[in-house]
Amino acid sequence: MQKISETINQVLNPETSTQEPAKTMASRSKASVAKDRLKQEGVQSNIIQFDKCLEFFEKAGKEYVSQKFRIWREDHLILFKLLVYFYRDEVNAEKHGIDLHKGILITGPVGCGKTSLMTLLRFMLAPKEQYIIKSARDITLEFIQDGYSTINKYSKAAFQQTGGELISKAYCFDDLGVESNIKYYGNETNVMAEILLSRYDMFISRHMLTHATTNLSASEIENCYGNRVRSRLREMMNVIAFGKEAKDKRV
Repeated sequence: MQKISETINQVLNPETSTQEPAKTMASRSKASVAKDRLKQEGVQSNIIQFDKCLEFFEKAGKEYVSQKFRIWREDHLILFKLLVYFYRDEVNAEKHGIDLHKGILITGPVGCGKTSLMTLLRFMLAPKEQYIIKSARDITLEFIQDGYSTINKYSKAAFQQTGGELISKAYCFDDLGVESNIKYYGNETNVMAEILLSRYDMFISRHMLTHATTNLSASEIENCYGNRVRSRLREMMNVIAFGKEAKDKRV
């Protein structure tokens, strides 16, 4: 975590750089060109320094995800929308149809970078605003061991005491759809469907936020979890989608 803090400080506070003057001038020239390009891409904000955020993601990604990690130009708008959401940029949220009171559902092909982005975004948030990333598959395996208390753990009982205040835990359920229905004492249960429905109820009553990533399309989500869950996901999450042609970043 100390390395991450140092990386954020270096990226967001360029005046602390130890570069030589000539190198600094060259960097500023490159930065000017980069800003012009980002302007053309429509990723401008009075709140978010997108070029600095890109630099952070590149550095932190290589440190904590893979040495091959990079943010592809075609993914800039995806990242920008996520930053708009997490940094509460109301102007751009309205422009891009993002409801700041809902959670986030990132969809896209296998390997396009959904999990990596949600992992790195956590480092840029205040501790109180950070979410917990949990694999849908791991939750179903937990259900096999602990039974129905698992559903309660990730929904109605998902609260924590912070500064004398009881606040709900925000989760990011990773890879929705890779898990299977589980039989527990002969009863077949769609564990994630039950958790999502319970969290929807808590979203309505206690504003419990839920995020998720999935490789599934809308119709595949319905096939996997049913029409009711598909409808609830739409109500409680903003859908941010990678295109079907998005590159597999793992290769």
